[in-house]
Amino acid sequence: MTTSRAVGLLRRPEEPRAGFLELFFDLVFVFALATLSRGLVEQLTWSEAFQTLVLLLALWGVWSRTAGLTDRLDPQQPLIQVLVMATMFGILVMAAAAPEAFRERGLLFAGVYVATEIGRFIVLVFMLSGHEAQRLFMRLLFWSGVSAVPWIAGAVAHETARAVLWTVAVAVEYAAIALGFPTPRLGRASTAEFAVSGEHLAERYQQLFIIALGELILVTGLTFRGSGFGAGSSAATAIAFATTALLWRIYIHRAGQLLAEAIAAASDPVRVATLAVVAHLVMVAGILAVAVGDELVIEHPFGHTDPALIAVILGGPALFLAGRALFEYGVFSRVSRNRLIGVGVLAAISPTTIFLPPLVAAAAAALVLAGIAVSDAARARGRPPEPPSPPR
Repeated sequence: MTTSRAVGLLRRPEEPRAGFLELFFDLVFVFALATLSRGLVEQLTWSEAFQTLVLLLALWGVWSRTAGLTDRLDPQQPLIQVLVMATMFGILVMAAAAPEAFRERGLLFAGVYVATEIGRFIVLVFMLSGHEAQRLFMRLLFWSGVSAVPWIAGAVAHETARAVLWTVAVAVEYAAIALGFPTPRLGRASTAEFAVSGEHLAERYQQLFIIALGELILVTGLTFRGSGFGAGSSAATAIAFATTALLWRIYIHRAGQLLAEAIAAASDPVRVATLAVVAHLVMVAGILAVAVGDELVIEHPFGHTDPALIAVILGGPALFLAGRALFEYGVFSRVSRNRLIGVGVLAAISPTTIFLPPLVAAAAAALVLAGIAVSDAARARGRPPEPPSPPR
């Protein structure tokens, strides 16, 4: 009976597509991204940027593990729906606490994070008792327990120690992935334990990318509404929208549409899936920086340009291009030169843009992205679609 109950929780092979529950879950990530970008807008410093990165890595980990959970388990089952919605509520609370997580809301953020992760894995280990799928969630439960120590210890420490301990916690979680989740009595995970549906994973990351762009649209529209509709703010809004459209265009060009096929064609599908996870994390971090830059440029198009502002205006697109290059490597085993050239140009112009108004710096970043999009279109014209050739 225990095994049959476990089998009933597993996703059936004929249902690889992302469902309404997963789309519903993604909505809370809009709020999470908006909250993180708002915190940077209010205090754009290097320390705040580092803290935002730590929080993004934590929230990203919850999202990606949930994507893996719904890839393996059937989201039509009431238990799985409850677990996903409980996770959704946890992210909502963590995102609300994020702006003050390194100050007075540290215990709330860390406590909810640990409870969300450990709680759902305890339930799944119990419900999957007797089935081989239980091993994966035992690993996740073990490593969630290991990382819980620095999470909670950091929550009761002062700000500097908290940053160190939470960085350790995040590093433990990501190192566990890289090492194959070695677990007492279980050893390292086999490739079969992490088998993924390429079609489902591709849809989930495409949806997440659109969600991230939605946050850009939200920031642009709301900031423009409160800007007074002056000429500078209007121009900045047009540039912000163009930048969003260019990010979308560069993403979907070839590789963005072939992830499912690349995973299916790979000799090591888990490696390609892992590259996709890391690539999308870097791209989303870039989009988060772009959102911060867009808001500040729309508010002060002719204001003072300092190094931190240049870092988000030019660094955001550069991060996106770096992530997109890694994504392309996972699909085609190569990286287009225009991606690398774009990153190089953005880095090269950054010292001079500090002497220019923010509006001009934002326009320069948009022009670099436009050049890459045009180059992509020119290179693809008249050629048959390139099949995926993932790394071996």
